[in-house]
Amino acid sequence: TGYHTWDGMDEPEDLTAKTRFISIYPKTIVNKVNSPDVGMDYSLNPYQGCEHGCTYCFARPTHEYWGYSAGVDFERVILVKESAPDLLRATLEKKSWVVKPIIMSGNTDCYQPCEKKFGITRKLLEVFLEYKHPVGILTKNTIMERDLDIISELTALNLISVNLSITTLNEELRRKLEPRTATIGKKLNLIEKMSAAGVQVNVLMAPIIPALNDHEIFSLAKAVSDSGAYTMQYIIARINGPNQSIFMRWLDLNYPDRKDKVLHQLSDIHGGDIGDSNFGRRMRGDGNFALNIRRQFQLAQEKFFANRPQRKLRTDLFQIPPKHGQLGLF
Repeated sequence: TGYHTWDGMDEPEDLTAKTRFISIYPKTIVNKVNSPDVGMDYSLNPYQGCEHGCTYCFARPTHEYWGYSAGVDFERVILVKESAPDLLRATLEKKSWVVKPIIMSGNTDCYQPCEKKFGITRKLLEVFLEYKHPVGILTKNTIMERDLDIISELTALNLISVNLSITTLNEELRRKLEPRTATIGKKLNLIEKMSAAGVQVNVLMAPIIPALNDHEIFSLAKAVSDSGAYTMQYIIARINGPNQSIFMRWLDLNYPDRKDKVLHQLSDIHGGDIGDSNFGRRMRGDGNFALNIRRQFQLAQEKFFANRPQRKLRTDLFQIPPKHGQLGLF
């Protein structure tokens, strides 16, 4: 394709060598999602922190809970939960457990580069398949192609929602904004492969940042549709907490000529607060700029993704598998 000009995920730089991976042993792994605008009841984070280094990431402040910074530490000190598959089994076997989809992930990317080394996400998918439990994946990377075998089995049972986040078709912008995510070329190729295997891929244009990528809505919709994407949604950026100083510095360094316009339009979209946390408004915004984005998106959906109902994942197949060596009575 004309998009593949840089292998972002495989950058031959020293940054990976500088990353620390620290094993932690939480007591639980599944989190109740209290946000009504997320679309899932539970989340699961195999890691804390994220190597992708996306400048705008709303999850950065969560690293401070662990005693690390929302800046460099979030990208360079990754907490690894190798006991996650066993913790998931324990959760699913509780008598009180009510079967509802679990999203991977809330505050990290379950397919960030270190997943190639640790393989925790693959082991978790094996548990979901074993228990026939519904699961959602949201990633900015293409490592999930490795797990197409399990994802295909889950798809056949209508137990998985696959969501790929694509922010821009502009490789220069991607490299600056999301330095260690996969290139657009790799993502489009992944959509083609998943679609050919019968897996529905939902694309999330996230985030839309006015004056940086809002003009790409139609072209991105066409590109992912041509590659076989099933649907496309969007989220407008909100810059929360310590992210604001990180994002401001990033604008100063990379787009000083657009800084005022970006911040002005974000402020307008979020009612004067670029860190807006109000449910229902924080992801889509209000006002003229937000309305313009919404209308562009509606046109793109009508042209490229008409009549594509979202599948409801099955919850009735859930089963607790027998323990090894445990025989039934009959």
